[in-house]
Amino acid sequence: MNMYVSNLSFHTMDDDLRKLFEQFGSVSSAKVITDRDSGRSRGFGFVEMTSDAEAKEAINGLNGKEIEGRGMSVSIAKEKAARADNKRW
Repeated sequence: MNMYVSNLSFHTMDDDLRKLFEQFGSVSSAKVITDRDSGRSRGFGFVEMTSDAEAKEAINGLNGKEIEGRGMSVSIAKEKAARADNKRW
């Protein structure tokens, strides 16, 4: 199950996110989204866990939890919307 994690500290890195969620089970990926130009965290990311049951436990255990002074928000990620083809002929 893929989860959306927001309101992260700008110091949170991929490994920090992974360790936080590994308390609840097996994490297949953890990615903090960064700004393309500066490389600085944008304050949100995505975590994918192999088990839906473990992911639901993680959501229940971590949603609203304060990390580095910020109340983290964890929810099931929505599917990425298909983008229109913007080619110009």
